Amino acid sequence: MADMSAHLVLTQLVPMAAKDLDQSKVTPGVLGFVVFAVLALAVWGLMKSMNRHMGKVDFAEAPDPAAAGAAAAGPAAGTAGK
Repeated sequence: MADMSAHLVLTQLVPMAAKDLDQSKVTPGVLGFVVFAVLALAVWGLMKSMNRHMGKVDFAEAPDPAAAGAAAAGPAAGTAGK
């Protein structure tokens, strides 16, 4: 029953709001600002977190021990045969 009364109240209020609403001056209002501010804070937090994580990354490549061993043994084995 409460659902029916809410529907009746809304049908009574919507025409009143439509008369007062100027179609050329519609603005996002406080809700639009709050949503935009929350999104801006979320992006700022994500960027800060990304910078922290990127600071932990080591870009220097460690030498491959198998390649270093083969390169050191290669020239020595080639000159030993001569």
